[in-house]
Formats: sequence, structure tokens, C-alpha cells
Amino acid sequence: MTGLRVLALVALSFSSAVWANLTAFEQTAKNRGVMLFNQYKPSESALRIAAEAGDAEAQFYLAEELRQKSQYITPEAEKWLEAAGSQGNLYAMLRLARAANDLCATMNNCPLGKKTREEWLTQARELAASKASKGDAEAAYVVYLATSEFEWLEKSAASGYALGQWLLATRYKEGEGSFLLPWKRTEAVEHWARASAEGGNPKGMMEYAAILFEKGDVEGFRHWNEQAALISYATTVYGYGSDLAHEPDTYGFPYDVVKGYALIYLLKELDGGGGMDANVNDKLPKIAAKMTAEQIDEATEFAKKWKDSHPPLSFYPDKLGY
Repeated sequence: MTGLRVLALVALSFSSAVWANLTAFEQTAKNRGVMLFNQYKPSESALRIAAEAGDAEAQFYLAEELRQKSQYITPEAEKWLEAAGSQGNLYAMLRLARAANDLCATMNNCPLGKKTREEWLTQARELAASKASKGDAEAAYVVYLATSEFEWLEKSAASGYALGQWLLATRYKEGEGSFLLPWKRTEAVEHWARASAEGGNPKGMMEYAAILFEKGDVEGFRHWNEQAALISYATTVYGYGSDLAHEPDTYGFPYDVVKGYALIYLLKELDGGGGMDANVNDKLPKIAAKMTAEQIDEATEFAKKWKDSHPPLSFYPDKLGY
């Protein structure tokens, strides 16, 4: 890279900090928008407030909300992706690089200054690699997404990025990577799943829980299910609540019908996000049939206290998941 190119990348890596001076109102709107997005609920209105204020992350999420709603990159979604990408948002750059319907690039008549998919990919790869060289573990993960070069995923995991650790465990499980002995692959899968779980990633927690269950460690399985529920991983909150209420009693969780009902009841606030309403509407009456009116009242109060003392419910979707 030329010296000028390096300086441009360094400037880009700091630009989002310049633009992200949100007011308290704008920050609250952004936080709410991201929360709703992670719950698969409409988030456009809240995200637009912070996006219009210049916040690159909000611009990316708003673009994703618009893209998912239309199932393609609309002109407005592209506008917000370009705004976020111009501020150094790596995920926006990658989304633009992956755009399948870049008509002007196909016709070779893009407006002056408009980057092609290849240019966005190059910029994302170079900026992410620059950050990764300074120890940014998530940036190393992004380089892997941009290039599919497996060593970058290994670098991300080794540097402690919990999502990268989960994905590395998954890729090893799928047969990627080289191991002289078969059991070394199994050991590596377990090692990185555990590292991801201990690093706070809910998908890592559930992967490691499944490994422990296969090994006969049911207590370990229960522990990591509870940990994933404690950080409000919506899918596991449903499973954990069902297990506590013994609907069904599959894994030997201690019977706590009040807490079990409360956790399933809590999922009602998703209002159908993630298709959870069908599960809740099926499960809640089955649990309620075991309870007194007083216990149900106690459970609804428990749900309110849980909500106030835990992170918002989330499906923890991958930023470039679909």
C-alpha cells in the first residue's frame, strides 16, 4: 500500500468516532432501534433518528432493516450503506461488496465517485486487515468474511473474539482445517466452543452445552443453558423456561413452575418477533394448567423484575446473516 493509501485508511478508521456524537435522545433512539432489530421487530423509526444524525452503526442497521423488509437492497438502503461505509463501517462495506444487483456496475455506467462492489470489497479487506494487525480481533473476523481465508478466522479466535471462536468451532466441526489425528479435531471443536461460551457468546454457550450433553455431562449442559438465558438469548429463554416448568422434563432441571411460566410470559413482549408467538401461545396454557391464580400473579411479577435486571431479549443475529 502507498503511504497515501495507508493515511486514508487510518483516517477512515477514526472517522466514525467523529460522526457519532449523538444527543441523549438520539442515543436512546439508536439503542432502542438496535434492540428491536435484534428482536426481529420493526426498528426503522428509531434507527432513522440516529442514522440521520450521522451514526454509522445506526445507518448500517437501518439499511439492513430496509433491505430485509424488501428482500433486496433498495436505493434508500444503498444510500445508508454507502453513508456507513464511507465512515468506516466494515459490515456496510461488505454488504455493498456482496450486492447482487449492482446495475450500474453491470452496465459500466456508474456515476462518478460511486464505488463498485470490487472497490468496496478491497476497501473493507484493507481497512479490516489494518485494524487486525493492531490486535482488533473482530476486524480479523471481518477479513475472514471478506476473503474466506481460514487463517483470519483462526487469528480472530486466538485473539479472543467470542463470535469468531464459535464460528471456528463450527467450521472445524464441518470438516474445515487440517488435523493429523481425528480426535484432535474433536478436541479443537470443544476447545473453541468452550472459549466462545466463556467469552459470553450465546451460540457458543449452546454449542458447548450440546457437546457436554453428548459426553454425558448433563449438569454442564444445564449450566450453559442457564447462562444463555441470563443474557436473554430468546431461543434459550424459551427452552429454559419450558425445562423449569417440566414441559417437558427432559434434562433434569429443578422444578420451578413460577419461574418457568415467568420466562415464557416474558417472551410475549417480542410480539411475534422471530416467530416466537406460536411457541408462547402453545406453551403458556400448558404451564398455567399446573398453577394456581396466586402462582400466576407471582410469575408475572417475577417476569417484570427479570426484565428490569437482565439485558433486553435478543436473538443475537449475525450482522450479515441473510
